[in-house]
Amino acid sequence: MNDTIISLWARRVRRDLNQRALWVKQGNAFQGLTWEQIAHDVQRLSAALVSLDIQPGDRIAQVSGNCYEWLISDLAIHVVQAVHVPIHATLSGEQIVWQIMHSEARLAFVSDRHQAAKIASAGKSLPAGLKFIGYESDQLSVADHQVLRWSDVIDSEDRSQGASLLEQAVQESDPHRLATILYTSGTTGEPKGVMLSQGNLASNACSMSAVYGMESDDLRLNFLPLSHIYARTCDLYAWIAGQGELALAENRDTVIADCRMLKPTMLNGVPHFYDRIYRHLTAQGQDLEEHHLRQMLGGRIRKCGSGGAALPDHLSDFFHHNDVPLYQGYGLTETAPVLATAMADAWKRGTVGQPLSTVEIRIADDGEIVVRGPNIMLGYWQNEKATAAVLQDGWFSTGDLGQIDNDGYLKITGRKKELIVTAGGKNIAPVYLESLLTRDPLIQQAVVIGEGRRYLTALVVPEENMLLQAAHRRGVHRPEESSYDIPELREIIRFCIETQLAEVSQHEKIGEFLLLARPFSIEQGELTPKLSLRRHVIEQNYRSEIERMYSS
Repeated sequence: MNDTIISLWARRVRRDLNQRALWVKQGNAFQGLTWEQIAHDVQRLSAALVSLDIQPGDRIAQVSGNCYEWLISDLAIHVVQAVHVPIHATLSGEQIVWQIMHSEARLAFVSDRHQAAKIASAGKSLPAGLKFIGYESDQLSVADHQVLRWSDVIDSEDRSQGASLLEQAVQESDPHRLATILYTSGTTGEPKGVMLSQGNLASNACSMSAVYGMESDDLRLNFLPLSHIYARTCDLYAWIAGQGELALAENRDTVIADCRMLKPTMLNGVPHFYDRIYRHLTAQGQDLEEHHLRQMLGGRIRKCGSGGAALPDHLSDFFHHNDVPLYQGYGLTETAPVLATAMADAWKRGTVGQPLSTVEIRIADDGEIVVRGPNIMLGYWQNEKATAAVLQDGWFSTGDLGQIDNDGYLKITGRKKELIVTAGGKNIAPVYLESLLTRDPLIQQAVVIGEGRRYLTALVVPEENMLLQAAHRRGVHRPEESSYDIPELREIIRFCIETQLAEVSQHEKIGEFLLLARPFSIEQGELTPKLSLRRHVIEQNYRSEIERMYSS
C-alpha cells in the first residue's frame, strides 16, 4: 500500500466534490460544508504557507482545541509537505513552549487569546523568527512575535496556486516522508516526539475505514481532541479515506446535545465518556430500556468505538445489551494508533478484538506485546536512544502485557512499567483491579497502590450523588460537603470494594483505602489528555495520606 494522506485527500475531493462533507457549529446551528468548499480553504491556506516561506520538512505547531481551522491547517500542512506538530490545548504554557522549541517549529497556529497568553507567559526563549497565526478575529499578541490573523492570511491568497501545490504533492507523494510529530504526554518522564510518516497514517486510516464499513449515509461525530492520534486517525483520516460525513462537536460538554441535533451513526470515545452515560442512565433506572440509550445518542447510532484506555467489561455489556455495539480497540501513539480492534463479526468479551489485517502481533517470553506493520512509527524525534530501546528489526515493543487466545483475540493484562511488586514478591496488575472497582456504580475512579508494600491500598473517588443516595436510604447524612470521612460512608464503599474484588486472590485484596473529595483531573496533572492515570503524580499529590494508610 503506497497511499498517503495527501493522495487520499485528493482522491476523496475528486470523487465527492459537490457532496456534503462536514458539519460545523456556527451560532446556534450546525452548518454543512461540501468537499469543494473545504478544498478551496485548504488550497488558499497552502498558498499562504508557501508565501510565508514554509519549506517541505519544516515543522508547524498547532495549539488549539477542535475547530474547522484545525482541520484546514492540518490538511494544508500536508499539501505543502511540512510536518504538523499538534499540541494539546490543555497543556501549560511551559509544556507548550517546550514542544515548540524541541520540534524547532518555524510557525505556530494558536486558537485564541487564552492560548496566546499561556505561550507569552512562558515563551521568553522562543526564537525571534517564530511566527504565529491566530484563529480569533481580534488581533492576538505573543510577546514580541508577529501574530497574523487567520482571516487575513487565508483571504490574501488565490486558491489556484494551492491547487498546483496539491498536484505537486500528489506527484511527489512518498509514504516514508515524515508527516507529523506527536508528543506523548506519557504517564512518566519527559515527553517523547513520536514521528509518524505519511504511510503510517494512511495505512491505519484505510484499515479503520474498512473495519468499520462506513456507508455514504453515515455520520461520525468527533469530540475527542484531534491533537491526539486516536481521533485524528479514526475520525478525521478514516473519514477522508472512506465514506460518509463528519461533524465536529461544539465541545466535549455538548456531545449529548449535539447527538440529539445531528443524529450521528457512529462515535469514537474513551471509556470515561461511556461510563458517564452508563452512570446517568443507571441512576435513573433505565438500564433495561433499550430505546433510552439509543435516543440519548440521537436515535440513529449504529456503533461506538472505544480506545485510549481499558474498557471495563460491564460497560461493553451495558451498551451491547441496549443494542448499541461498543467496540474496544487497542493501540499506541507510536502505532498510528490502532493495532487491534473488535468489530461486528469479530467480538469477544474481555478482549480488544483481533489484529488488523496489516498488523502482526506476537507475545514475547516475558508477556510483552510486540508488533510490526506499516503503521509503526519512524522513531522518536531527536532521541535515538529511546528509539533503539523499543524498535528492533522492525518490531516495536509496546510495553504492554497481553495474551492471544486460540481464536486470535488479544487480551491486555497490564503494563510492564505499571506492574506492582509487593514486599512479598507478588506481581499485581493494578489496571485490572481498578477496572473491577470502577465497575461498581458508587466508585467513579480508583488507583491501586502497593509497590514494595506489605499489602495493597487504594485511593477511591466515589460517585457522589449515588453514594449520598445510598447513605440516605440508611438514614446517614454527610456532615460536611468536603468530607467523606465518616464511618457509615466508608462502610458503604468498603462493601463495594469487597464485593467487586471477591473473586481475586488474597494478595490482590485491598487492605486499606482513602475516600477522596475530588476526582483526579488533567488540571492537577493527574490525568493525561486521553484520561489515563499519571500514577506518579497522584501518589506524589497524596503522599502523606498514603503513608498514613500504611502506618496503622
